[in-house]
Amino acid sequence: MSAKKTLLAAALALSLGSVLAAQQITRVAVMDFNKILASRAQDASSLKDFELKKSLIQAEIDRRSDDIMRLLGQKVEADKANDAKASSRFREEIEGKRRLLSEFVTVKQKELDDEADRLRSNDALAQAIYKQVQAISEAEGYSLVLNTRSADSVMNSVFWYSQMIDITDKLIQALSEKTP
Repeated sequence: MSAKKTLLAAALALSLGSVLAAQQITRVAVMDFNKILASRAQDASSLKDFELKKSLIQAEIDRRSDDIMRLLGQKVEADKANDAKASSRFREEIEGKRRLLSEFVTVKQKELDDEADRLRSNDALAQAIYKQVQAISEAEGYSLVLNTRSADSVMNSVFWYSQMIDITDKLIQALSEKTP
């Protein structure tokens, strides 16, 4: 009977082990891309130009969105005042501006995507950063690396993170060692 219990315990341990192995925990790291660029100022002009372009495009998107929000407020006021003619005029203007904003975003996103592809394939610093992010991530088991601060948005996509997962300084150190 004791052998059966031992065999059953071993089978249970093996099945539990395979279940745990099947569950992969996603590990996430963060980095501050702007801090990395600042540490490599002499090499980063094309990347800084790209970040500036992104922030200018985002500023234009924000400006256009604010204009639409202002018009929505005016339409609400016209609706409250039972001014159907003004409400209709605001609705048409809002729809037109939304359509133009959508087209603007599509065109500019394509431009940014093309520029990012060009930088990844031609810019030595961009390639070095990518390779170092990949090397550190693979060595430390990270599945995803997020940028904590972005010049192209008012709100960062990362709300909170532990400094334990910040690989910025490791990236700066690795880049310094690779290139004089």
